Amino acid sequence: MNFDLSEEQQVIADLATQIFAGQITVDRLKAAERGTGWDQELWADLATANLTGLCLPDTFGGSGMGMVELALLVQAQGRHLAPVPLLATAVTAGAIAEFGVAGAHDGLLAAVVAGDAIVTCALAELGANDPLRPAVTATPVDGGWRITGTKPAVPYAAESAAVAVTTRLADGTALVALVSPTADGVTVEPEQTTNHQPAATLKLDTVVGPEAVLGEAGDEAAEVTRWLFEHFLTGICAMQLGVAEGALAMTAEHVSTREQFGRPLSAFQAVTQRAADAWITTEAVRVTTLSAAWRLAEGIDARKEVAVAAYWATEGAQQVVTAAQHLHGGIGADVDYPVHRYYLWGVENGTVLGSASPHLARLGNLLSLS
Repeated sequence: MNFDLSEEQQVIADLATQIFAGQITVDRLKAAERGTGWDQELWADLATANLTGLCLPDTFGGSGMGMVELALLVQAQGRHLAPVPLLATAVTAGAIAEFGVAGAHDGLLAAVVAGDAIVTCALAELGANDPLRPAVTATPVDGGWRITGTKPAVPYAAESAAVAVTTRLADGTALVALVSPTADGVTVEPEQTTNHQPAATLKLDTVVGPEAVLGEAGDEAAEVTRWLFEHFLTGICAMQLGVAEGALAMTAEHVSTREQFGRPLSAFQAVTQRAADAWITTEAVRVTTLSAAWRLAEGIDARKEVAVAAYWATEGAQQVVTAAQHLHGGIGADVDYPVHRYYLWGVENGTVLGSASPHLARLGNLLSLS
């Protein structure tokens, strides 16, 4: 299988790396953690480079790219731990462009491209946390739909202009609606995340108009829910890949320069074996993530590939960041040393991805039906 990038894809990967590597410093990360949790100046720089609208059609000023290019962008973000709402905004804006009422959201999407607005999606669920079976309900009312229920762990909820909320109807079918976090009947309760990124619980008892609905209620909305879920999940896998790469690169430098008993740590067999295992696992995350991203970009059924990628990203990448922490010894426990952030981001992304068991169960169900 050929995983070589096209010339265009390589340009995007190089540009993303150049921006993140040039802008992100330990001091800026600390400032973001002490402040709002995200770097608004970096977000403006990404907009200037037209990366906030990477996957939006050129009619809105975007670049019209697909999931592979977004994965490369988010991978670079993860490698440099850049605190910006890149993935949630890109996936949600893509869903709005793909399934939204024609002409109803042109201004919002243009604002996303310009870096003047961000959008997000509410996919997590309380309890079993199955995003494909939302607990929030939608009931038809005069002039639209009443959205009722609770959505936890919504990334950048308070900061967003709109939140794509997945819901279910009384007959068990689906509906996806855009909700403003400042609308009447919407309560935003901030949450504290492991990697200091903004998130909140949304408590909903609000009414939205028909123009807020993405796709037709019912079977089409179920496809919208699946589209959001698979693209967001694959994006988190790509971010985990970048986190694992960054942790591994920092670890390689440390064990090559740190000496014990007059020899670098990398000269000890146990250290090299642990590092080699982490490298192999990182490559497994890479190949499964790119496979899922390519299938999504090509419009091919990617349900099994997304489940496989999610398994490796949540199980494997957390093994990598744990190994990086371990191989740094006592330095790894010092919060003034930057390696701990890779561990925090790995744990947070793993929480968003969910444990390995549901991904394997979903994969098993898909295989039994094929």
